[in-house]
Amino acid sequence: MSSGVNCQSKTCPNGHPISRLECPTCSKLGIRGSFYCGQECFKADWKSHKIIHDIAKTGAYQDGTYNPFENYNFTGTVRPVYPLSPARIVPDHIPRPEYAADGIPRKELQRAGQPPRLLSNEEQEKMRVVCRLGREVLDIAASHVKPGVTTDEIDEIVHNATIERNAYPSPLNYRNFPKSVCTSVNEVICHGIPDKRKLKEGDILNIDVSLYYDGYHADLNETYPVGKIDEESERLIRTTREALDEAIKICKPGALFRDIGKVIEPVARANGCAVVRTYTGHGVNDLFHTTPNIPHYAKNKAVGTMKPGMTFSIEPMLNLGHSWAGVHWPDDWTATTVDGKKSAQFEDTLLITETGVEILTKGSRTRV
Repeated sequence: MSSGVNCQSKTCPNGHPISRLECPTCSKLGIRGSFYCGQECFKADWKSHKIIHDIAKTGAYQDGTYNPFENYNFTGTVRPVYPLSPARIVPDHIPRPEYAADGIPRKELQRAGQPPRLLSNEEQEKMRVVCRLGREVLDIAASHVKPGVTTDEIDEIVHNATIERNAYPSPLNYRNFPKSVCTSVNEVICHGIPDKRKLKEGDILNIDVSLYYDGYHADLNETYPVGKIDEESERLIRTTREALDEAIKICKPGALFRDIGKVIEPVARANGCAVVRTYTGHGVNDLFHTTPNIPHYAKNKAVGTMKPGMTFSIEPMLNLGHSWAGVHWPDDWTATTVDGKKSAQFEDTLLITETGVEILTKGSRTRV
């Protein structure tokens, strides 16, 4: 258990230090983790923070948890279960990406639109190391997937496994994302925020792990069954895995990025699934997200060809049925299917070599 909680103000000018000033109303309501480094941060955060008090007073469950968006028209059965646990601590000795303090990935913004980087042999080796660590962390998290476990517990497992490897969990405070991993259940397409919801028999869960080590990022995810799942869910997971595997097979020097979607979409359609168009694969190296931009659907207009030294992710998201569209919860992160049907995703980070492709995050394949 950590000895302190970082300042919870989104605009803390002091770098979110360990803080002792607790919101008195939250303390009375049993909401944990509302700490600030001073009155300045507390007052600056008050307008948005006090909404939690109103929600807690009207929407709390018997165990002290609550749905913060009671009036939102959810498309499926998954509901957020708040309060979120406090931001987890990263030891001071672990190097951080530039956005760790204020959430702003300035280098990504500066390099937007530039051609994909071709990594040197030394940089490629660093990518191999960080991706191996990422695979280790994902496999550890996956071993804990079972009914009754909360996604917040998965987040704690990922966070601890990451810092044990002297790495930083890349999602933490990236554009102000509050947790160390994305956990997406059932109809959640991506970017689910870990909370106190317990996994249930028949759920499917995507765990999206990213970590930063020695100046480089790894990015990978897989979708797992929770206990016994129905045949539709099995088909969805199998199809999404197959779509990624088939896309990887065409990767080599000279291959067109736009052809990745040409491979993925027929696999999806043949199995009664739709390819999400809103989110794409991307370059990943010393930046978390960068060029190239890689759509997963056919007839896209992605530019560029693959060259030795490029590293990027392919991460198709497939929805059951014919609708690829998604909507966002009021947290501005959680994306769900519009019809409440389940969605699955798989992701690997790849390196284009002189003769083909190397799967940097390769692991044993999920089978259902």
